[in-house]
Amino acid sequence: MALTSTPILIICIVISLVYISSAQTCSNYTFSTNQVFNSCIDLPVLQSHLHWNYIPSTRSIQIAYRATQTSTGWIAWAINPTGTSMIGSQAIVAFLNANGTMTAYTTPITSYNPSMKQAALSFRVSNISATYAKNEMTIFGVVGPLNNGTTVNHVWQAGSSVVNNIPQMHPTSGPNIQSVKEFIKFTANPKEN
Repeated sequence: MALTSTPILIICIVISLVYISSAQTCSNYTFSTNQVFNSCIDLPVLQSHLHWNYIPSTRSIQIAYRATQTSTGWIAWAINPTGTSMIGSQAIVAFLNANGTMTAYTTPITSYNPSMKQAALSFRVSNISATYAKNEMTIFGVVGPLNNGTTVNHVWQAGSSVVNNIPQMHPTSGPNIQSVKEFIKFTANPKEN
């Protein structure tokens, strides 16, 4: 019995090491678009990561927000310039639409039942795009200039369904209500984060 279980144990250890070494945190992630970001953070919930480059000359932030998601779901990343919760957040949302292409746009979150329809934000967002590959969605954009400086409150979110190209309500428990971080500081120096 011991002789047959030893090879199985070795195989399990090797497979575990392969999975661990292939796990992509923000610091070792390579974008298929060949974009490079100087700073990143692995967010604590919703299997999400935020990458950025701060552009001091324009007080803007080039971002890539990526999260594990199925092809039927949606993701969003937002800055809340007025508080520390979802209400008041200025969001960028992305999903795989009915024709099979990625859609990404801005939408303000004004209530606990927002429309999730495309609308302008209280600050400029440009170069918005999104990708979907290997069960991961990524939102790209340039946010700013930011009037309140480089320290902001941000929130992120994910939902499991999109109907008529409109993201539907996300769960209201567990990680979905923990996806807020007060005071992330965007700087040109990655060592300051």
